[in-house]
Amino acid sequence: MLMTRKREFRRVRALGGLFVLSGLAALLAAHGAERFLHMVPCELCLWERRPWRVLISLGALTLVLSPRYARWPVIGGLVCLAISVGLSVLHIGVEHNFWPSPAPSCHVTVTHAEKVSDWLSRLPAAPVKPCDQPDFPFGLPMSMVTISGLYTLVIFLAALKMTVRIFRRVNRDQKREYQS
Repeated sequence: MLMTRKREFRRVRALGGLFVLSGLAALLAAHGAERFLHMVPCELCLWERRPWRVLISLGALTLVLSPRYARWPVIGGLVCLAISVGLSVLHIGVEHNFWPSPAPSCHVTVTHAEKVSDWLSRLPAAPVKPCDQPDFPFGLPMSMVTISGLYTLVIFLAALKMTVRIFRRVNRDQKREYQS
């Protein structure tokens, strides 16, 4: 019985570490693409970063709490990853023109004016990048959003597998305790 609890403790900690490290890696990759590759993020790119921030905090909470109470942050982390996968699918669909972008700032408006001063006054305050123009890093045939979506899917599947193992082990232990 003691080994089961130690295994559960290690698996919960490993899952919390996965949440924190994968979230940090995703945000650092996005920041590096902006800073060093000079890629401008669109509105949907910024939307995709929000679940990763929440995932980092839920991972830290999973690491701090005991395994008995860390189940809720684990489930919340899976929900964050599922939302991130959904946002990636949405963004990939917008890039491939399967559907229009739901973000209003992704639609670039053409401004016409007779004078340059009128034209400059109608420009947006910050540069706007349309969501349907993909960025291809390093000459790869996949866009940055597709790479991000694949990364998100891999992390989601790994976390789901680890979570199923944790809950399956806990259910087995509870049944054994109930039978004895």
